[in-house]
Amino acid sequence: MFWKVDAIAGAETQTDADTDEADEKSRRRFVLRYYRVFNLEQCELPEAVLGKLPKIAMHHHDPIQACEKILASMPNPPEIVHAGDKAFYSPITDRVTMPLRGLFESAEEYWSTFWHECGGHATGHPKRLNRKSICEAAPFGSPIYSFEEMVAECSAAYLCAEAGISPAVIHNQAAYIQGWLAALHSNQRMVVVAAAQAQKAVDYILNRENTVE
Repeated sequence: MFWKVDAIAGAETQTDADTDEADEKSRRRFVLRYYRVFNLEQCELPEAVLGKLPKIAMHHHDPIQACEKILASMPNPPEIVHAGDKAFYSPITDRVTMPLRGLFESAEEYWSTFWHECGGHATGHPKRLNRKSICEAAPFGSPIYSFEEMVAECSAAYLCAEAGISPAVIHNQAAYIQGWLAALHSNQRMVVVAAAQAQKAVDYILNRENTVE
């Protein structure tokens, strides 16, 4: 599915009363198109073409039992789907979409990303903690968007630490948080508030009491 906004030139014509010159103005219209897309395994391609396609490296990881246990005990979890090459959470469908585990170089990187989406964003859904920063739509880079990213990454850092995941991953998370802090013009108070919201998210996932007000 593809959509865009087109400008139609000359859709409206206005005449200047003083000069009698016509001024053409444009108006906008929405264009919607759809395309049929097929999986590669459904296509019969010549060997010469197949040889040019990039090879996807799949990695084998030993499971991190502590993370598996945390996820298994999470109350009211969202739907979790492994597909595509991007990780994201959709509050509309209450679904976490993750790339296949083998696409991550390590199990630690997989879980760090997973906890950002599931342990962070998904906990803000109205049927969980009802966090304003995920329940309300906000443009990329806006203060609300930046705040929610900090909450999600702080949640991921807490859960990684809870599971004993390597410090190298946590250092990467700290750098990510610093990036969103810059988007908030280094408002240190927002770090404290985001950390508090992240702690609520972690308490919810770990099924601790008194997490929902």
